[in-house]
Amino acid sequence: MAVLPFEPTPFFSDKNRAFWTLQIAGWGGAFLLRAITSLVSGQDVSFIINLAIEGITGFSISLILSVVYHRVISDKPLIVWTSMLLVLIAGVGIFTFIIAWVTSLTRASFDGDFVSLFIGLFIWPLALLGAWSALYFAINYFLKVEEQADRLERLEAQATSAQLAMLRYQLNPHFLFNTLNSISTLVLLKQTEPANAMLTRLSSFLRHTLVTQPGGKVTVAQEVETLKLYLDIERMRFEDRLQTDFRVEDTAAKAQIPSMLLQPLIENAIKYGVSPLEEGAEISLLAQIVGPRLRITVSDSGPGVDVGGVADDLPAVMATHKRRNSTGVGLANIRDRLAQAYGDDHRFEIRSPEAGGFTVLIEIPHELADKEEPSAAGSATQLQKQASASDVGQTNTPQKVSTAK
Repeated sequence: MAVLPFEPTPFFSDKNRAFWTLQIAGWGGAFLLRAITSLVSGQDVSFIINLAIEGITGFSISLILSVVYHRVISDKPLIVWTSMLLVLIAGVGIFTFIIAWVTSLTRASFDGDFVSLFIGLFIWPLALLGAWSALYFAINYFLKVEEQADRLERLEAQATSAQLAMLRYQLNPHFLFNTLNSISTLVLLKQTEPANAMLTRLSSFLRHTLVTQPGGKVTVAQEVETLKLYLDIERMRFEDRLQTDFRVEDTAAKAQIPSMLLQPLIENAIKYGVSPLEEGAEISLLAQIVGPRLRITVSDSGPGVDVGGVADDLPAVMATHKRRNSTGVGLANIRDRLAQAYGDDHRFEIRSPEAGGFTVLIEIPHELADKEEPSAAGSATQLQKQASASDVGQTNTPQKVSTAK
């Protein structure tokens, strides 16, 4: 049987409505309970009238108490409790006086002292209004704690989003430095066509990074399209020395990852794997679903980790991992982003065999997008086509340029 979509609304989402609901239900329920009890015990109709007057009186006095309590509830505790006690005693006194006066008028058998009747009836209004006041403060303090918890959760989410954005923005300056340095070298060598082609590809890549949200997530397919834009720039520098092998399973292509998560891995592979070798190296990317998790492996066939080659980038990650197979700021950035996005529910491993090569393994929960978002991937593909189209009429064999270290 089909179930209609229904999302229950929290009772206290509308505080004003919740107050009147509790107010009417509480006093109405108290009146009905006492009225049924009195009828069962054989009381006459005049006693039911007394109970109705009693309920209306309590309802009215509690409204006055709520106004006073609402004004003082945010003050200092001494002011709150002092005001509550004074107002409560006054309210109980008025309540008791009205009940005693009505009782003396409606009960023909009453011939006692009014003061004695007032004292005898005082305990019942005190119990009613005392319980009502305790419930009022308990509910309001509970709601205040809930609001503070929600506010704290929102602030933590904003702080996490800001930190993710900060980590994401750390990637651009280092990448821009290398690319602009290469373009500068081409200009000095008067190789204007390769320089113009590289600028065009750089603008396409940066335009795409502006489209994606810094702290957002994209599918693996969209991330791969972004990597292709980046690799188009790097191929202008390394030509045939840069070989790639991307293998993405169909199910893994739809999984979500933080945007720009893999770009620093490819950048490190080019800088420390392709650049040091005269013959270049191959960069491989494998994305697959393993049980309930997404596993992404990025590796290169370069010389592997070398302390002298990594230089200043190495200590930042070695201070955390305490092992040889650790490298620069890019990897530390990825580790921090994974920790921010997934907490301890992720796997981040670095491997570098003695025979050479370097591998980074990332394993995160398998998450799918709520709805398809083809525009991001489509924009990356379109930008890549535009960059390729802009190269028409230019040389197809750009000269090799040194990497900025």
